[in-house]
Amino acid sequence: MGPRRHVRTAARIGEVSGCRVRDIDTKAWIWTVRRQTTPGPGGLTDKGTKGNRARYAPIIEQIRPLVTELIARHPDNPDARLLTGPRGGRITTAGLRDRTHWDKVVAQLGYDHLVRHTLRHTGLTWYADAGVPLHRLQQIAGHADSRVTERYIRPDHTNLTEDGQLLRKHLHDGGNDQTDPPSSTLAVPQDIPSAQPALPSNVLPFRRRSAN
Repeated sequence: MGPRRHVRTAARIGEVSGCRVRDIDTKAWIWTVRRQTTPGPGGLTDKGTKGNRARYAPIIEQIRPLVTELIARHPDNPDARLLTGPRGGRITTAGLRDRTHWDKVVAQLGYDHLVRHTLRHTGLTWYADAGVPLHRLQQIAGHADSRVTERYIRPDHTNLTEDGQLLRKHLHDGGNDQTDPPSSTLAVPQDIPSAQPALPSNVLPFRRRSAN
């Protein structure tokens, strides 16, 4: 699985390495992410995912033919690794770097700061840009804290502009399409000092409170 296909899973490299054939549901096209490959005292080992919680991730249409081909290589072994390194063992970040000529490619592109984990970040950002809700993006990412997931949601100025148009329409339809309404339109009740004019009916009073 090359970088372009890897990024579409939005998974960690260790999780890709730890994927077994039986983890893939080809009817619903869902990957149950159960384990990851990590360095250990005696070398690489498989253990539970980060946080020790299995999660579910979609397998999008663009990579299904490759996944189908990989599964077909192990017709009688559901515990076989879906992907292996060049020598048939576990995939490592170093192996991925060498096989994809990572250092050379990012240097040619002028992005020397990029690392292999950037593939996961890119995939999650694509999900967010596609409009996947925060709670589902958090599930796909396997984050325990949604504040971590929020880092992948980039401000969309198009949506902000649309929000401004909604406010403009609301004020216009309510008969308040004025930037600075004349002071004569603000009624001053008799029971409060004139220095504190009453607010228009569509404006809520401000109350100082602690930030949430």
